[in-house]
Amino acid sequence: MNIGVSAFAARRIKEMMDAEGVQGMLRIRVQTGGCSGFTYALEFAEHKEAGDIAVVFDGVCILVDQESAPLIQGVQLDYKETELGGGFTIENPNAIASCGCGSSFRTREQAGVPSEC
Repeated sequence: MNIGVSAFAARRIKEMMDAEGVQGMLRIRVQTGGCSGFTYALEFAEHKEAGDIAVVFDGVCILVDQESAPLIQGVQLDYKETELGGGFTIENPNAIASCGCGSSFRTREQAGVPSEC
């Protein structure tokens, strides 16, 4: 699985787990929804499911299910802080379009655009 997690995002994940008393992993999923077709879901998980792909970044175990894996291959997870607050950002090279708020995306296959040779 080729994904990346910034050191700052890994630190924020650890801080959130500590604050919530979670001993586990972070699951990244893609689900149908949003105005562009797919949305991301980030949630804490206490155990690995059958077929999960596990990748460790700075001591944080990230889980990705088999269905989501092709849609998030190559993503970069980061955490950004602004004057209005902070949140995780996902840069996805598979997304050809996203909604204005950035919470959903569409892929080439979903849009019916032929792949390049």
